[in-house]
Amino acid sequence: MDRPHLFAQLEQHAAVIRALLTDLGTDEATWRPAADKWCALEVACHLLDEEREDFRARLRSTLEDPGRAWPKIDPPAWVAERRYMEQDLPAVLDALLTERAASLTWLRAQAQAPWNNAYMHPKVGPVSCELLLTNWVAHDLHHIRQLIHLRYARLKANTTVPLDYAGTW
Repeated sequence: MDRPHLFAQLEQHAAVIRALLTDLGTDEATWRPAADKWCALEVACHLLDEEREDFRARLRSTLEDPGRAWPKIDPPAWVAERRYMEQDLPAVLDALLTERAASLTWLRAQAQAPWNNAYMHPKVGPVSCELLLTNWVAHDLHHIRQLIHLRYARLKANTTVPLDYAGTW
């Protein structure tokens, strides 16, 4: 596992997420392509919660004591419980970027950590530190793609001209 490369990707993803979410007006931040789809604000809130309570917390737990139960999470429930739609996007983005910086500082300090540790998940079996770190990067990519799709769909929904000149979506 090339941890420094994965750390660098997490750092780069923060810059991409910042670019995708900076200066969105309320209409764009809360626009959904369909009632059952997330808006950019919900994606940002989710990324913040996952940063603090899923990936970093679970990786830390696995590195420190792989036998300790992971902290409980419930991302689908958090949307309503934590009132994502009532949050302020700039504040959420600032908090996310602050948390990502803290994650990167912590990750880069783990050179001597037992990266071969794995947590025995009661439903999915062993979850290695490599799996957690790599999926953290993949999770970012998933939501970056989601944010790009949201921006494109909103543009398409709010124009009277075809977008095919730009290329096939």
